[in-house]
Amino acid sequence: MPQLNPNPWLSILLTTWLVYIVIYQPKIVSLLQTNSISHNLKPLNINSWNWPWT
Repeated sequence: MPQLNPNPWLSILLTTWLVYIVIYQPKIVSLLQTNSISHNLKPLNINSWNWPWT
């Protein structure tokens, strides 16, 4: 059964993950912009509802 032989596909899998982690991930993370925290937060205005059956 050739499916049980891990030699060809295991090395390809490990190589692609290594390339992804070492090369592509830092490039992708450097392009992402994080949202800055706004210090001007307003308190939430919470109004209760008046239910007709209570």
